[in-house]
Amino acid sequence: MSTTTTEALSATTLLRFATAGSVDDGKSTLVGRLLHDSKSVLVDQLEAVERASASRGQDAPDLALLTDGLRAEREQGITIDVAYRYFATPRRRFILADTPGHVQYTRNMVTGASTAELTVILVDARNGVVEQTRRHAAIAALLRVPHVVLAVNKMDLVGYAEKVFAAIAEEFTAYATELGVPEVTAIPISALAGDNVVEPSANMDWYGGPTVLEHLETVPVSHDLAHCHARLPVQYVIRPQTSEHPDYRGYAGQIAAGSFRVGESVTVLPSGRTSTISGIDLLGKPVDIAWTTQSVTIRLADDIDISRGDLIVPTKDAPATTQDVEATVCHVADEPLRVGHRVLLKHGTRTVKAIVKDIPSRLTLDDLSLHPHPGQLVANDIGRVKIRTAEPLPVDSYADSRRTGSFILIDPSDGTTLTAGMVGESFASPEPVKDQADEDGWDF
Repeated sequence: MSTTTTEALSATTLLRFATAGSVDDGKSTLVGRLLHDSKSVLVDQLEAVERASASRGQDAPDLALLTDGLRAEREQGITIDVAYRYFATPRRRFILADTPGHVQYTRNMVTGASTAELTVILVDARNGVVEQTRRHAAIAALLRVPHVVLAVNKMDLVGYAEKVFAAIAEEFTAYATELGVPEVTAIPISALAGDNVVEPSANMDWYGGPTVLEHLETVPVSHDLAHCHARLPVQYVIRPQTSEHPDYRGYAGQIAAGSFRVGESVTVLPSGRTSTISGIDLLGKPVDIAWTTQSVTIRLADDIDISRGDLIVPTKDAPATTQDVEATVCHVADEPLRVGHRVLLKHGTRTVKAIVKDIPSRLTLDDLSLHPHPGQLVANDIGRVKIRTAEPLPVDSYADSRRTGSFILIDPSDGTTLTAGMVGESFASPEPVKDQADEDGWDF
């Protein structure tokens, strides 16, 4: 790659986006078409797809194989795992997550969309909005994905009928609006034929909007996290104890939000001890300022007790600590989550014991009504929970920070991830029930 090309790419913005939809709606084919038609596929990759397609008796290359990389996926013709792909156009760089459509793999959609600025939700024009479509819309709303694209796929199989597209777009937009999705862009496409994916379709002259790629290239994306609440979850304490640096003590981690400056007063949570930043090391060199997503080592003026799991924050902007966490969650494990369930709660780099004190409600996807006090959440359920932790946690609202406002619940017996939670997010809950104490001594 030439120096000019490298400089041009570094100057372009980055968009993280995810695809979602029901089984066989064509997500992987859409991604493959995007990669192929935007000339983001290497020759050897295309040749490998052609060979794999021929071995399956297909006359034309199956572009879905560009993302379905696991052998099991190719054999079954489905997406199982989240497939990440990186590509670029002259206007923008992209990181995409192609997520599975099967209900049992909804947990993977949560993973793929958790860092996305845009989600493409596919709908088969023949089937319209189905339960999994509504589930994916609800997850996108809970994860506060700023932009949602409704891609009505397989328009070639309904004769490119405008009224079919209009009906689906109207139904989905109304549903997403009720969920609080801030923006929906509906695009009629045929991923297999390439209509409105990269190039405008000659078969749908009634549509005057952007193609999928054009929208991806032009949708406004804000990466200015410097004004968010500054947060550094401590991952590791560095003490080289060398003759050159006998007293060096640094606290390493990736900045989750905001920025830190040398000389700034900071507080370490949950202890509440305060100090001043005496130095910031980035890639082994001292800097005066560091910001979101950079991995740094912060040195403090005072020798205070800090370990993995602590959170360094500006003293003037420190969150409150609490042992009572209320959140909306998406349950992703096969084992139900029940009231009284003993779990581990992982927040940032800190993991603590916790108890599920109450499950005030479960969301019904069909009409967005709330089922009060269901007692448990099963796989793929979305609901409200109240959790009591053994130790205080410095949590932000998910609305303020997607990083420090989120957590996962873990099964302490085998380490299985049970639930993904968003602190403070709510679909309005009924009155809480009385806390239930745990019988085995985990009643915090």
